[in-house]
Amino acid sequence: MGTPGETVAVFKTIVLFVLAAAAEIGGAWLVWQAVREGRGWWWAGLGVIALGVYGFVATLQPDAHFGRILAAYGGVFVAGSLVWGMAFDGFRPDRWDVAGSLVCLLGVAVIMFAPRSGG
Repeated sequence: MGTPGETVAVFKTIVLFVLAAAAEIGGAWLVWQAVREGRGWWWAGLGVIALGVYGFVATLQPDAHFGRILAAYGGVFVAGSLVWGMAFDGFRPDRWDVAGSLVCLLGVAVIMFAPRSGG
């Protein structure tokens, strides 16, 4: 990660992971609100739309390997879910939640940004 192009790719990857997490976690939360919290079914409809947006955002990643992108995104999803719960649901993670999410984010960094030869 030394050239300007590599720095831009890392930045783009991070931004797209954040957008994907907002769409997927937000969509799931909207469905949860409709079903579990008795909100209107239109909340579920918005959730389904947001989940569809998530699917498209993932395709914009600079890396062309589906398995790598989705595997790394899993770690972002774990950490993002805890953050979402704190922001929108009053959830307070304990130290093990935080430690686990940090381990997941370390995994994201290894999967996405470790030096590779070839592909």
